[in-house]
Amino acid sequence: MNTAQFTPAGTMTAEDLGRIHLIGVGGVGMSGLARLFLTRGLPVSGSELREWPSLAGLRALGGTIHMSHEASNLDGVDTVVYSSAIPQDHLEMVEARRRGLRVLHRSEALAAAMTGRRTVAVAGTHGKTTTTSMVTMVLQQAGADPSFVIGGEISEVGSGAHHGTGEHFVVEADESDRSFLIYRPYVSIITNIEADHLNTYGDLANLEATFAEFARLTDPEGFIITCADDPGGRRLAETLRAEGRRVWTYGESADADLKLSGMASSAQGVRYLAEIEGRSLGEIRLPVPGRHMGLNSASAVLAAYLLGLPVVAAEAALGAFPGVRRRFERKGVADGVLVYDEYAYHPTSMTLALQTLREVAGEGRLIVVFQPYRLYRTRDLQAEIAAALGIADELVLLEVFGPGELRQPGEGSAALLSVVPLPADRKVFVEAWDDVPAEVARRARPGDVVVTMGAPPISLMGDQLLDALLARSGDAAAIGTGVDPDGAAATAG
Repeated sequence: MNTAQFTPAGTMTAEDLGRIHLIGVGGVGMSGLARLFLTRGLPVSGSELREWPSLAGLRALGGTIHMSHEASNLDGVDTVVYSSAIPQDHLEMVEARRRGLRVLHRSEALAAAMTGRRTVAVAGTHGKTTTTSMVTMVLQQAGADPSFVIGGEISEVGSGAHHGTGEHFVVEADESDRSFLIYRPYVSIITNIEADHLNTYGDLANLEATFAEFARLTDPEGFIITCADDPGGRRLAETLRAEGRRVWTYGESADADLKLSGMASSAQGVRYLAEIEGRSLGEIRLPVPGRHMGLNSASAVLAAYLLGLPVVAAEAALGAFPGVRRRFERKGVADGVLVYDEYAYHPTSMTLALQTLREVAGEGRLIVVFQPYRLYRTRDLQAEIAAALGIADELVLLEVFGPGELRQPGEGSAALLSVVPLPADRKVFVEAWDDVPAEVARRARPGDVVVTMGAPPISLMGDQLLDALLARSGDAAAIGTGVDPDGAAATAG
């Protein structure tokens, strides 16, 4: 995506968009944007092919949802919004251009909604959704009533977007297609920088240069936050400071501005001591485990401090942080087996998530049901992904989810499975979606932890696993969900 062809933030408002239609409105990113516009009182319609869970909420807010893609869906529409998952030859895209309608990328429409607000933009290879959620809850706890759009749903709030009355707008800034270069933040948070989306960037050097370009878009009166423990974040901080920009860092490193010490993680959560400018901020506690969760929360603490918000508000918000759906989400327990869902698909985030789940499993085994996300990533990071999966005791592997990609000889999950460092009897490739629950039920024992992990469709598997586990225990309430994963995920994003 070449952002030069898009309009930067600040030149139009959401109200200028008129009646808004979103193609593929059921995906997490698009449904959040639709919710934002609806709570702002704007007329919204959308088109979908599957009944995503988010659609009922959009209808309740007054949105018009068309369960098909048709030219007539654009009748009366002023602005059509699409995501990078929608091809340029999509029926509704072609019709919108034929009619001369305003056609905007999701990032452009979101930028319009930010006009006149102080934007807090959260970017990074990992942790964006969780960190954006934490910053949002801290601002809410402080009484700031921010607007927000998050690439996931805060478990307690049950929503990934809201139009608030306050001056701040918190947004998850997506680097995958360079669209985050459209935003003009007051605060930029960059959690980490690692090789990913190399189909867009080519190499890590170009990716790091683009993150630096994003950071330079930050208001000179605002500030940039990076992680001192992350090599990419540290290099970025050094570059920007040499240019005279206002950069603050957090982490366990001795030279971090917000220094963390005594960090401890267990199945009950994570805690650490925080200090800044010689001042102790006391102990920060979260009810969710994982050192990476601690680091994410530290960026929210630092943002609150620099924005002049009460630190006690940050402590209270983080102490009650419920997690984010699809990020270490507990789905339930059936026949003594605990089932989680986790969005991780990059090897670093996979490793962190699986290490944390090991803490939860205790004496039990960890069984991973993994659906790789994108052929290029699975090919380019095959060794790293395989090493992460090697943390598991058992692996059930599905085929790569890569809509629009053409599989070349030797690519895909069969190649990945061959290099996962587990004995042959503890790893298996299951081609058919409907065969996965029975395979997991055959392998899992009471006391085990099962996690569904990876691409968007796998999030639909958790309930089916619970049903299969209940069925083997003789519970008559066990009923299969009958989900069609390929169709349901067609507009994920």
